[in-house]
Amino acid sequence: MLTPFKDNGEIDLNGLTQVTELYLQAGAKGLFANCQSSEMFQLSDEERLLIVKHTLKIANGKVPVVAVGNFGATIEGQADFIHKIYDTGVKAVIIVTGLVAEENESNEVFDQRIFELFNLTGKIPLGFYECPEPYKRVLTAEQLEKFVATGRVIYHKDTCLDIELIRAKLKATEGYDSFGLYDAYAVNAVASLEAGAAGLSCVQGNFFPELIVWLCNHFDDESSIEQVNKVQQFLTDHMEVIHYAYPVVAKYYLQKRGLNISTFTRTSTDAFTSAVKNSIDCLFDKYHLLKKEISHRVNV
Repeated sequence: MLTPFKDNGEIDLNGLTQVTELYLQAGAKGLFANCQSSEMFQLSDEERLLIVKHTLKIANGKVPVVAVGNFGATIEGQADFIHKIYDTGVKAVIIVTGLVAEENESNEVFDQRIFELFNLTGKIPLGFYECPEPYKRVLTAEQLEKFVATGRVIYHKDTCLDIELIRAKLKATEGYDSFGLYDAYAVNAVASLEAGAAGLSCVQGNFFPELIVWLCNHFDDESSIEQVNKVQQFLTDHMEVIHYAYPVVAKYYLQKRGLNISTFTRTSTDAFTSAVKNSIDCLFDKYHLLKKEISHRVNV
């Protein structure tokens, strides 16, 4: 999820309401609040709790909400904030893997700290997010299986970009019905879904969530294979424009969709130049051409 800000930098709760309602109207089956797209590293603890609580209020039980919670300089401190996030009413609290161990520390150290977090957080349902910040720590299939086997892990946002590793992770976690893997890499969207991913958790959902929902619902529909291939190609072809100056570009795109939000961001991004603006204008037009081309199959 995005966090809209006012032009003065304050959180825009009215804007957050609009964004949340957009996801819900698009048919999203769940919401990931307080994540990197939410600019979580630029929020205070109070603001993190605020956006999660507001999202839950607007969602009103229609879909589950998950949110990152392992902020703190120590594992004990992270566990304490996990409790605070869970107390808001989220379905699960998400652990950013790069906050558990330093980049030069071993998997053994990481695993030890994860199990320490498990012990300190009681029966709270948890998940993992291989967030690119502060650095991307990708779990192995063996690690993921070990954690999921505890019954504590129900969600994993994968950013490995490697379809073979995705398949290995899915195979390793077969049979755990309460667990779902969600791929963040739209280039592998169809391949991940075909391999058994529970869904997608990609930034493209902040531009055209209806398209992501449709793909999750129809990727294995033989009568829609031509449309599925076109949608996958569209996502692949426009990876660069979507990620350049993100999340400013996403907020600008949503302005074009009619949302009354600012493009203000607390995150340091590439400059939102006229050329970048033009590229998003072109993306907007190309998306509507795609809708028109496949409108008899795609309700987006």
